[in-house]
Amino acid sequence: MTKHYLLYGSERYALAILRPLQEAIRARGHEAAWFFDGPGGEELRPDETFLRSTREVREFAPMAVLTSSNAVPHFFPGVKVEVFHGFDAGKPRHIYIRGFFDLYCTTGARDTQAFTEKSRELGHFAVKETGWPKLDPFMRAHGSPEPPPLRAQPVILYHSTFSPSWSAAPILYETIREMSRTGRWRWIVTLHPKSAPETVAKYKALENEYLRFATEDNILDLFPQVDMMISDTSSALNEFLLTYKPVVTFKNRRPGPQLIDIDSPDLLLPSIERALSRPPELMRAIREYADSIHPYRDGRSSERVLDAVDEFIAAGARNPKPKPGNWWRKIKIRKRLGYWGPAR
Repeated sequence: MTKHYLLYGSERYALAILRPLQEAIRARGHEAAWFFDGPGGEELRPDETFLRSTREVREFAPMAVLTSSNAVPHFFPGVKVEVFHGFDAGKPRHIYIRGFFDLYCTTGARDTQAFTEKSRELGHFAVKETGWPKLDPFMRAHGSPEPPPLRAQPVILYHSTFSPSWSAAPILYETIREMSRTGRWRWIVTLHPKSAPETVAKYKALENEYLRFATEDNILDLFPQVDMMISDTSSALNEFLLTYKPVVTFKNRRPGPQLIDIDSPDLLLPSIERALSRPPELMRAIREYADSIHPYRDGRSSERVLDAVDEFIAAGARNPKPKPGNWWRKIKIRKRLGYWGPAR
């Protein structure tokens, strides 16, 4: 029997996260369809099924709704499965249970332990460690156990989060502008899609023969092109650490031995030099941390997610306790989508 899966997105980044799941679903002979409660649907390809209304979703009757969003319409059919939109970067509310999901598919031991403890406490959701689907194509192509050697002219990736309280983009702007003009290194700059337009415009204006402002939707596409990263408190830096390459951070909210963390722009230059020297103690810490957040380098996390869904449904698709009422959030979702019919 053909199984139906709904891929639910609320931001454009859902495309990169959920498309590997679509590939795995199709490889098993089943069907995937998309619903967007926000931007992203306009970028679907002709061969991808786009459901544009709640009525179409209910007629499609998915057995599971797979999402990277923090919430999901409770009235959509199927088991609700959270696959996450990033790693825990130390921001608030990563380990935060919103009461919408039946199953959390975690990325690695750190998240698995935290969510399992919550599952035992609350009882209304299950947890299964699967790895992160977004990384499947990258790991299949670049999952080498060793970082590649440095380029003759090293390339630095600068990426910043969007939150004004965590973003280093305004603070490091002058320093990066001056460094990018020397030609000592090459630079690729990319900012979070929600970054302030004026910040984006300033960094775009820095483009020169040594600096490129990247517009790729999937930051993973940039990782093979660079030798190190500079960031702040962005979850993307954890993705980058999976390449076993160094990261310099500015006032990271959760620094550790896997990062070179600084608190002044004056320290950026010597920190870059240290990162590019790849000291053994730093490289060991990076590897240990990366393996703790995502030990899977086989590119098969999507298959593990689908297996976890099958196992959950085969076991009865029920958890020990019912999900909380969550009435206010549910009303807001109903109002936004214009649906006031039954929950199932």
